[in-house]
This record gives sequence, structure tokens and C-alpha cells, in this order.
Amino acid sequence: MTKQYRSLCTRQDLIRSAAEVIDRSGFAESSIVTISSGAGVSTGGLHFHFKNKQVLGEAVELAAAQALLFITGGVPLRHPAPVQLLIDASHALVRGLAADPVLRAGFGLGRDATWQGVVNLWEQWQDWIQLVLTVARDQGSLAPEVALEGPVSAITAVVAGLEVLGGKDEAWRSCRVITQFWQLLLPGLVTEAVLGGLIPEGSPAMPGAADVSWAPDARLQQVCGVA
Repeated sequence: MTKQYRSLCTRQDLIRSAAEVIDRSGFAESSIVTISSGAGVSTGGLHFHFKNKQVLGEAVELAAAQALLFITGGVPLRHPAPVQLLIDASHALVRGLAADPVLRAGFGLGRDATWQGVVNLWEQWQDWIQLVLTVARDQGSLAPEVALEGPVSAITAVVAGLEVLGGKDEAWRSCRVITQFWQLLLPGLVTEAVLGGLIPEGSPAMPGAADVSWAPDARLQQVCGVA
């Protein structure tokens, strides 16, 4: 393993350890000593990669933003089923929040009063919902009386609520719960013609649990021994 790869692996280990500590304790109570210990690195080694805890927190947040972008992808201007895409992404995000401490920490930082970050994952998620539903409306998939503000707020708020509640009871971060939400929302959201073709449980093509979590660059997975 070259020195460069060792350095990259150490950086990834520090990001994941920081995410685990931040997810557990919040940003203000997260200790540099605890983070470095969790990554098997000295505090001096941590500061070699990250100037201070703020910079490390920003790295966690950016890694989580990358994971969210992987889940959502870009804005599907010509997607044949934008509402199903939104359903699938919500399932993938809830599974990711259950499985991935980096993704959880990134979203958690967005509601942490002690944190001043560079991105806001909840805004990123909300903006993507808005754009996907705009595509669905322009394609004629939404019921004529639907104004976008209502479903955008509802979908954002429900996923945010599942993220918070799931911190106390993992049952909230489940396919069953998000499926029940879509079963309630869809009849009032889309036209009857579209409703029959939608799968509230998520389509077979949606990402699997192993695909939605943040992970180091693929080249590093073998070098660093990351599963």
C-alpha cells in the first residue's frame, strides 16, 4: 500500500469515526480524542488530515451530501415515471439513514443548533422533491388540484420525522412505515390513470440496502479493506 493510499484510507476512517460520534453525541459534545481513537489514529494524526473539528464536521457533511446525491441522482427531466422515482428514493433514503452513520450524521448536523455548516442536506432533499414533482406535474401525472407546496412539505417532513424517531426506535426507519405514508398520500397526489401503475413499496429497480450507504472511493475499498 502506497503512502498516498494509506493517507486516503486514514482520512476515510476519520470521517466515518467522526460521523459515528456526531450521530451519537451531537457536534458540540463530540470529542477529538474519541473520534481519533475510533479511527485508530492519534490526535496528531487527525490534525494532519483535518485542521480542527469544524473542518472534520464539514467533511462528514460533504460525504453525506455525496451519498444523498447517489440516492437521488440528477433531475430526471424526461423520466417516464417521476413519482415512482420519488417513492423509490424515499425508500432508499430511509434505508440509508438506518444503515449509514455518515448519512445520519449529515442530516443530523442540519438540525444541530451548535453546527454552522456549508451545506444543508434537508434543503438538498427538499429541492430535489420539488423538481421531481415539477416534472411529474408537467407530464400530467399529478391531480389537477394539487399545488406543489403541500406534497413537497409533507414528503420532506415525514422523512425528517422518521430520521428523528428512528434514533429512538429503528422500527420507524422501515419499508413498512414509508410504504404506509405513500399509500395515504398517493390517491390525492396523482391522477387515477397514474395511481394504478405506482408501487408504494418501491419498485424492483430501486437501490438495495448495500447501494445507498456512503462508502469510500471504489479504488480504496480493496486497498483499505472496506466491505
